[in-house]
Amino acid sequence: MTPTDIAEDGAELLPIATGARTRAALRTLIRPDRGRAILGLGVLVGATAVGLLVQPLLGRIVDIVADGRPADALTLPVVLLLVVAVVQGVTTTLGLTQVARLGETVLARLREQFIERALQLPADRLERAGAGDLTARVTGDVARVAEAVRSALPEMARSVLAIVLTLGAMALLDVRFLLAALLAVPVQALTARWYVRRAVTVYADQRVANGAQQQQLLETIGGAVTVRGHRLEEQHTEKSAARSRRAVELTMRSVHLVLGFYARLHIAEYIGLAAVLVTGFFLVRDGSVSIGTATAAALYFHSLFGPVNAALVLLDDAQSAAAGLARLVGVTDLQESTDLKASTDLKASAVRLPHQRTTSDAAVTVDAVSHAYGPGRTVLHEVSLTLRAGEHVALVGTSGAGKSTLARLVAGVQQPTGGTVSVAEGKTAPSVVLVTQEVHVFTGTLAEDLRLARPDATDADLRTALATVHALEWAEALPDGLATVVGEGGHRLDPARAQQLALARLVLADPPVAVLDEATAEAGSAGARTLERSAEAALAGRTALVVAHRLTQAVAADRIVVLEAGRVVESGTHDELRTADGPYATLWHAWSGSRAAPHL
Repeated sequence: MTPTDIAEDGAELLPIATGARTRAALRTLIRPDRGRAILGLGVLVGATAVGLLVQPLLGRIVDIVADGRPADALTLPVVLLLVVAVVQGVTTTLGLTQVARLGETVLARLREQFIERALQLPADRLERAGAGDLTARVTGDVARVAEAVRSALPEMARSVLAIVLTLGAMALLDVRFLLAALLAVPVQALTARWYVRRAVTVYADQRVANGAQQQQLLETIGGAVTVRGHRLEEQHTEKSAARSRRAVELTMRSVHLVLGFYARLHIAEYIGLAAVLVTGFFLVRDGSVSIGTATAAALYFHSLFGPVNAALVLLDDAQSAAAGLARLVGVTDLQESTDLKASTDLKASAVRLPHQRTTSDAAVTVDAVSHAYGPGRTVLHEVSLTLRAGEHVALVGTSGAGKSTLARLVAGVQQPTGGTVSVAEGKTAPSVVLVTQEVHVFTGTLAEDLRLARPDATDADLRTALATVHALEWAEALPDGLATVVGEGGHRLDPARAQQLALARLVLADPPVAVLDEATAEAGSAGARTLERSAEAALAGRTALVVAHRLTQAVAADRIVVLEAGRVVESGTHDELRTADGPYATLWHAWSGSRAAPHL
């Protein structure tokens, strides 16, 4: 794995695999389909070998005409040409089909590994890299590798086979033809070396620049309201333009590189063809070969133009795809523990298994937990907290106090950099489910979206879950009821209904412990009371940790924990803390004395 790169904006990019590691990963991906690879290669070898009969047959026709033989003598070579064309066409199709299937299978396997590993990455690691880096890999890099697999891989396999077998056929005609043809090789080799040495750097830089460009666009568009509110349009526009200019600059460098590549290839073609023709002239004059043989040799070399140029030109796609593949393998190989150790540079007393199971009476035990998003960015400081079975605990505090970080640690979404989080063994899996304010409605029917939490749930189970969170009425009122397509391109659900959908999934998953991170924040004041009722129903009978968006949620909790600057400063019931004249009392008086609660 290469050292972690730092982007222009200071983001710590996800790692990129070395060339050796990328090749090893590719061999591992292909290994389960070795039989198909051998079959496809064998059929392509046969197809190419059959195709090499065309040039000798054409040379035979030339000899027949040159010798003034009867027209009937042309029948056999012409018929054989037709047979060769048919056989080559059929075998080439079969061979390319096998190679294409192999490529698609390997690509699908790579995608699955990438998605699986990307979903397991710690949230803080993604935050350090920025959304643009991962987005560029999952879109641009995957697309580039897919394009190479579907077009470049089959063509490259056929071109390399054609080159090797054609050179062998020229040697069979006369080894001197082969030696003449090889005069083009030094120019082609130097051209390939010149191109590859420059292309690797250019395409790797281009991928990084595209990722930075996407990151800037995501930040600008995603934070458009904030950008306009602070009159930062000009600054963000300039940043976007600067990163776009950088991407365009690297693209133009790659264009100039390709143009120089083609120019050198044409020179090699002229040198080789001239050498073969001159050799043929002297050999025919000396009577060493016939005119037809010299013709076949020239046709053989001319037929190399296509596969040689294709193979060398495909270096363009190969280098670009290799750069993309290295970025994908870099993510699939990323080891969470190693990455965290290398990136945080913290020497806290973290244990080996920071999120473990406990068999005590406590449902959740947080023991001296600390967490940092990088050197100097510690957000939690030795927090200890115990949630008893069935207890509902509300987390309150000002923005940046560490509430959401603690919620993610309890849910197991992130791992602490110090201390332990222990969760009691449950009868269901997972034992903890996290519901945040950022709810995604997946594309598909409403029933399919709900069954993500429990695939074996019946329609009756789905209706029961929806009824529990007070969502059954609107769900059945949809155009096709539970069969209504929701998500992108489907029926749009407003934030309140999307949140109820998430709470219904919580009910279906039926975990013993639930964590709600401002799960009612997106509804706005109009739907807040309804969502709070839905959340209360979904949490019934469970141990719950609730990051309170409104203090009404804290009032209803069994216990309130107040965080300030990553530390627990108060803990108790609403009545105890309200009369204690501490941080919670200050928050309560500020909230209860206004019409709208401040965002906590």
